[in-house]
Amino acid sequence: MSNVVIEWLTSQFGERVLTDQDSLEHYGKDWTKKFIPAPTAIVFPKTTEEVQALVRYANEQKLALVPSGGRTGLSGGAVAANGEIVVAFDKMNAIVDFDAGDRLVQCQAGVITEQLQRFAEENDLYYPVDFASAGSSQIGGNLSTNAGGIKVIRWGMSRDWVAGLTVVTGKGDILELNRGLVKNNTGYDLSQLFIAGEGTLGFITEATMRLTRKPKNLQVMVLGLSHFDNVMDVLKTFSKTIEITAFEFFSHQAMSHVLAHGGVAAPFAEDAPYYALLEYEVASEAVEEEAMAQFEHAVEAGWVVDGVVSQSEAQAASLWRLREGISESIAPHTPYKNDIAVRPSKVPEFLRRIDEVVSAEYPDFEIIWFGHIGDGNLHLNILKPADLDKATFFSRCERVNTMVFDIVKDCGGTISAEHGVGLLKQPYLPYSRSAEEIAYMHAIKAAFDPNNVMNPGKLLAAGAS
Repeated sequence: MSNVVIEWLTSQFGERVLTDQDSLEHYGKDWTKKFIPAPTAIVFPKTTEEVQALVRYANEQKLALVPSGGRTGLSGGAVAANGEIVVAFDKMNAIVDFDAGDRLVQCQAGVITEQLQRFAEENDLYYPVDFASAGSSQIGGNLSTNAGGIKVIRWGMSRDWVAGLTVVTGKGDILELNRGLVKNNTGYDLSQLFIAGEGTLGFITEATMRLTRKPKNLQVMVLGLSHFDNVMDVLKTFSKTIEITAFEFFSHQAMSHVLAHGGVAAPFAEDAPYYALLEYEVASEAVEEEAMAQFEHAVEAGWVVDGVVSQSEAQAASLWRLREGISESIAPHTPYKNDIAVRPSKVPEFLRRIDEVVSAEYPDFEIIWFGHIGDGNLHLNILKPADLDKATFFSRCERVNTMVFDIVKDCGGTISAEHGVGLLKQPYLPYSRSAEEIAYMHAIKAAFDPNNVMNPGKLLAAGAS
């Protein structure tokens, strides 16, 4: 990239342009371990108009832009590996407006998920979209990948809480979409194209998010299970009479890493091969009694070997750490991750088939399973042995991708449930989308970003039409 471009960036953004090596490495990557960051510059806009000016300049100069939020994605969607300009939204982190009557909050794209959750709580409301990275992920990034997390079974995905968006398209146009309306049947809902669009059509700069009432007395139950199939037995039984707000699953191998990481105790004296974590709202004594009745039924049926119920908010948080601490605890092992999903009813067959494949292909690798079982989303993690170099490890893992994704396709599932397609899964998009769908996606890309300046190479193959 020429010095002329750096000079223009500096003239527009001043000290909010970084080109030192440490910053390029820090802001040029996400949680994906595979790609080496190599951006040319990092830019920190403060307003939608500044983003617009940068996008228009990128079109003039044919520059590539990569959006950067909390960089917690696992598909390489925020990776800048080819000299791109990274557009970091860290300084666009303000709550712009709040309407208590409409339960709407307007925020800039760089607002941290936990920041929005705290704002809602301070106003006696609730923002229910939640995940382990809530302390660092940003709203713009959440929407660009349609993040889900641990509460989807009750409250849905990020897109379900969007009442309006401000976006800068690949052409450099500013669009104000929906403006907080509940009913607006005036044609195509363009906002939905930018949600899960991974910044390939344009950059979200502001979002109007819906809030809801605070749940009353959330209680957490962790159950030790005899067999994996019992996970679905428990889910079906509890769901008949109790409105579950979360239903998570993890293997004993997964929990053992959390326990070794420290800060949390084992839930039971005796280990179980699998565990389920349920969260539900105890709005009355009758709900609590029903939960205990279902627990006793599960024990009598032989599905559950042990269980514990939270007696305080602190204990509930401690039980949640058994599940939410998994990703952090296995991170030092350079996990190769697959974020896949099917309809919940197909999960047992789906997991069994994939587990057979990876166990046969990788007898020398440790396999870690966990996931949001209530919405059919499973996380397959293959851990790198300490004596194996990263390149060889990833190469061996990639060999099995087609076998895993063949099962995903056969079960009518998706190759990416939460983290988007990015760079990592872009070659495998046809396993989840038909040729006709992909052709329409390219046409949409061309309409919004004809010069391919917005996150090129992510989601869709670069240069394809």
